[in-house]
Amino acid sequence: MKTIEERIEEHKQSLNIVQAPSKLEDRLRHALEHVPAKKRKMNRAMTWVAASAAALLLIVGTYQYPAFAYYGGKLLNKIELSSLSFSEVAEQGYGQTVNKSKTLDDGTVITINGVIADDNGMLMYYTIDRPSGSVFKDDRTFRYGVGNMQGFLTNSNPREGSGGNLTDDETHFEGTYKFESVSPFARTLTVTFDEWLETGEKALYPISFKFDANKAMNSLLKEDIAKSVSVDQGTVYYDSITASPTSTVVKGHYEMDNEEFPRFPGKTKLYVNGTEVKSWGMQSSRDEKKGRPGFELEFDVLPTDKLETIELVLENFDGYQNVKKPISLASPSDLSIKIGDEKLWIRSVTKNGTGYDIVIARKQFTFVETENLSVQTGDIKVPVSAISTPRPWDLKNGNILWEQTYSFNTMEQPEQLLMDGFRYIKTYDKTILIPIAAKK
Repeated sequence: MKTIEERIEEHKQSLNIVQAPSKLEDRLRHALEHVPAKKRKMNRAMTWVAASAAALLLIVGTYQYPAFAYYGGKLLNKIELSSLSFSEVAEQGYGQTVNKSKTLDDGTVITINGVIADDNGMLMYYTIDRPSGSVFKDDRTFRYGVGNMQGFLTNSNPREGSGGNLTDDETHFEGTYKFESVSPFARTLTVTFDEWLETGEKALYPISFKFDANKAMNSLLKEDIAKSVSVDQGTVYYDSITASPTSTVVKGHYEMDNEEFPRFPGKTKLYVNGTEVKSWGMQSSRDEKKGRPGFELEFDVLPTDKLETIELVLENFDGYQNVKKPISLASPSDLSIKIGDEKLWIRSVTKNGTGYDIVIARKQFTFVETENLSVQTGDIKVPVSAISTPRPWDLKNGNILWEQTYSFNTMEQPEQLLMDGFRYIKTYDKTILIPIAAKK
């Protein structure tokens, strides 16, 4: 198996041999701008064709983001990349220096210091400097915002921003924003900053800069996974993994029986050589072509380039428990009733002016299905008529359960509680091994 350094060197050599045509952007833009008026309704299709052509050139022409300045350096993790200033990151050999500024009416200066781009997104470093004699107010984190990163074949949404660092004199702010990946064919990128003025209006400040894809980093690992895990009410599919010098992204989709997105997306862990990689969360997505619900899991940078094993573990996910037998209401006393892997607590059965109230306690993320919830006395079934809002039940031992009151309009004391089932967070601990031995 070739090391990361060997693969990077191959990318570098191939890039020196084959480059995207220098006038490619002009040709494609010219084609898009000169679509006949009678074919206006095809603009969207033409845009797709142009994007596909660009993608094809990426594959056939082996034009890709070359890795840069990786040799002799170290891979920074996501915390380091976001917390360091761009000058500190550049010292490690990362990124393209930009240094483009916009001066606002009050003298404040917004500067894009530099960017780091790879297959998983673009990280932008920026600073905001207050004019002499002025400091940031307490609303600094809400006053300034960042919009999309736009350019040729690019309209990338900001995915996340760090809180940034403020100097002791409160005049200089350094922050980062991560965007969706940008097109390597874009020559100029524009990001629009905004500011909430004291009048309540929003002012926009676009800043454009030249983008050099030759100073962006290629993915260190890109694999199709195409494996799945069966869950109670469907299947979780893991489609691909892309590891870059800034993050690791796993993409997948759901095929659920009764709904598009699961109530609980669960928790998936990533292990490299047996070591867990820090998770940075999940985003929902949707396949526009197939219409199926999907997800993106973001993890930290892979801890090593000597990859021996890569595993995904679906630790927990949406679970469903059928309740096949009636639950006795003869002597409620806060004792738990185990049903499958979960427990419910019947806290009390009390008579009120119109019938009976039954208090049921559960874990926070366990939810009783109420569509067919009813009580039975003899041969008579009475459906639930009212349900209270959840309220905490403190067990005084570090655990808190949640209880609700279910009301039934019957003057006969109920003997049994009938329910179809309940939803809960179920432990699966299913492991998927990602093959890497076949890497070229």
